[in-house]
Amino acid sequence: MDSTPEAIRQRYEELAAPTLAAPRVALMADYVQHGETTTLEHVAAVSYLSLALVRTLNLTCNERALVRGALLHDYYLYDWHDHQAAPDAWHGFTHPHHALRNAEQDFPDLTNLERDIIAHHMFPLVPSPPRHMEAFVVSLVDKACSTVEVFAKRPWSKKLHGGVAC
Repeated sequence: MDSTPEAIRQRYEELAAPTLAAPRVALMADYVQHGETTTLEHVAAVSYLSLALVRTLNLTCNERALVRGALLHDYYLYDWHDHQAAPDAWHGFTHPHHALRNAEQDFPDLTNLERDIIAHHMFPLVPSPPRHMEAFVVSLVDKACSTVEVFAKRPWSKKLHGGVAC
């Protein structure tokens, strides 16, 4: 398995393109996730860095499901900062359910592995653990990316990272 930056970038673009081309996925760019990072920037960073991690560690996994599930893990499509727009006051605990519901509507071929990634990415805040290695990786990378986003201004910008993550 080729873990060079160029190979990872090419594989990511190949795997991410179909999901990123879906019409409602672009709506994630309208919502702020953490700091000044949009939800679309966040999920792109999580999916890219999840792929980079498994490739770097030479872990065998379903790369297609890893990237697709990571791109959809926060597919809840509302501004969680706006309490009038959010479906409930418990976003941190309930958004995986909203993201999974939207993903199932827009991606009827969603696999059980992709469902696991979406539904369990908030472990351990939500006490239901991931069932697959891919979901565990996304959960870990999600926390790392979220932490960076809270403290850094636009950490995934194309200017700063050569457009690799987003």
